[in-house]
Amino acid sequence: MHFSKSRNTSRWIIIFASFVIISLILWNTYTFFQIFKQEERLKMNLWANAQKTLINAGENTDLELPLQIFKNNTSIPIMLTENDSIINYINIDEAIAKDPRRSSQFLSGLKSENDPIVIEYVPGKFQYLYYGDSALLNKLKYYPVALLLIIFLFAALVYNFYKSTKMATQNKLWAGMAKETAHQIGTPLTSLVGWVEILKSENVDEATTKEIEKDIERLQTITERFSNIGSEPKLENKDIIEETQKSYDYLQSRFSKQIEFSFKGPEAAVIVLFNPTLHSWTIENLVKNAIDAMKGRGKLALEVLHEGGLVKINISDTGSGIPKNQFKSVFEPGFTTKKRGWGLGLSLTKRIVEEYHKGTIKVLHSEIGKGTTMQVSFKVTELI
Repeated sequence: MHFSKSRNTSRWIIIFASFVIISLILWNTYTFFQIFKQEERLKMNLWANAQKTLINAGENTDLELPLQIFKNNTSIPIMLTENDSIINYINIDEAIAKDPRRSSQFLSGLKSENDPIVIEYVPGKFQYLYYGDSALLNKLKYYPVALLLIIFLFAALVYNFYKSTKMATQNKLWAGMAKETAHQIGTPLTSLVGWVEILKSENVDEATTKEIEKDIERLQTITERFSNIGSEPKLENKDIIEETQKSYDYLQSRFSKQIEFSFKGPEAAVIVLFNPTLHSWTIENLVKNAIDAMKGRGKLALEVLHEGGLVKINISDTGSGIPKNQFKSVFEPGFTTKKRGWGLGLSLTKRIVEEYHKGTIKVLHSEIGKGTTMQVSFKVTELI
């Protein structure tokens, strides 16, 4: 606990330090921007004085400095006006300057960027110098935005890394708990097998011992399922029709007679590369989910279709149905409409089908108040 608190404190210190550093960078950027803007204003004041000198120049006036000032301005766009007319322009595209409409729009833009510099070249006569920001200043203007975008992307990357690391740790924890559960179940299972043998020797009704053996086999299957969590399952080329029928028949015998079961599939074997134990878990989850949706009463149909290189298993119920906007969210961990349960059934089923068996699972069709059809698809093995 102390380690966890220390780690959280360190994380908040790092976040706070990052915030301070970012604030300093943004403040310095703003300061540099204002300094450059003031320097450009000083340059424009010098340009205005040079313009005034040029207008009032006599025969003995030294024009070398004013001309040098004009020549040095290669980046700041300028429009010089007098009596609301543009009389000169510098660092502006010719196509804009020669088009009255576009030049007027450009001038409006310059007016919004900076206050004009008034040149009173003779008493009572004025020219107005309008100028825009240089290319360098414009780049600096967008630098904070680019910096914030980079920081946002970096924060998103760190968040995703932290989230995936946390999920990986949780997955390891769940896998460890599942394997430990399987180990703990194994001991009483062994004892139960011994007790069945004793019951047989005591000439107990054979039908009774057979039913007990079926439930023991079921517990052994569940134990094997939990043992497989977190490890790569062993896949086999087997008849998926037979294995699906076997799981379906067991479930049919264990549920209420108020559920009307039906099974339909090809008579010929369909060979698929899969793990029988995990496939049985898939069928069980989908069937139980369908029965829950019908609240223990209705029709449940399982149909296996062999279409080209795919085998499709459709499980249909006459339950409450699923809204269309929840077709994908039903497979997310924690999603459940029941008062009890963790909402892991369909999420686990999706993982078994897609990650372990490279198949697909989806809500094929659903209508509120009429029922749902779930579909699982696998590739058929091409045996040589």
